[in-house]
Amino acid sequence: MGYTVGQVAGFAGVTVRTLHHYDEIGLLAPSARSRAGHRRYADADLDRLQRILFYRELGFPLDEVAALLDDPDADPRAHLRRQHALLTARVDRLQAMVAAVERAMEARTLGIDLTPEEKFEVFGDHDPDAHAAEVERRWGHTEAYAQSRRRTAAYTKEDWLRIKEEEADWERRAIAVLRAGQPAGSPAAMDLAEEHRRRVCRWYYDCPYETHTALGEMYVTDPRFTATYEAVAPGLARYLRDAIVANAERHGGDGGRESA
Repeated sequence: MGYTVGQVAGFAGVTVRTLHHYDEIGLLAPSARSRAGHRRYADADLDRLQRILFYRELGFPLDEVAALLDDPDADPRAHLRRQHALLTARVDRLQAMVAAVERAMEARTLGIDLTPEEKFEVFGDHDPDAHAAEVERRWGHTEAYAQSRRRTAAYTKEDWLRIKEEEADWERRAIAVLRAGQPAGSPAAMDLAEEHRRRVCRWYYDCPYETHTALGEMYVTDPRFTATYEAVAPGLARYLRDAIVANAERHGGDGGRESA
């Protein structure tokens, strides 16, 4: 009895209405009908449907698909050769598109897509692209790096200025707490550490307490990070590291997984 229209629709991932339309325009007429007049499709009909869907996927209009399939000089091998050639051409175009996108991604190193004037306005003498290669080498395999790239790629100059303003405000308050002699384990210092962690979560990547603790350790083991915080205030790098550790313990230990 062959396959019903519903069965064929399920096999091919198309709608029954589509199959009815193909029948009405003579593109795919079922080989038989049931006694009740219902469409019945044979294996040859399914082969033709497969070719129809292939050409449709490549963007051919239905009238051209019909002309290709009904060409009296064509045989199944000719169709396969044509499909292979078309697919090869599509692969070449897609590979060219991938290469173009990759070049665009490289041009947006770390998502900093500002003009030289805007970069200077936002970052001053610090070049955010200067250590891009090292950053990718050290953390390029991590989800945090990928997440940061995705987020910062959409940031405008106004977003970066807002980040800069938030950091400056945090630094002023951190200096005040440090100079007031508050211990790194004091509530004021731990609150600043928690604010620091949440800012990382908000602007760059999810930063659970375990990650934040590792980040704090880097502030005292990597001379470049140490110098950055020491330029803000002498002793700030180690003070912040200790406050981060204390804050992680306050929230359940340095292995805590809570984020923002």
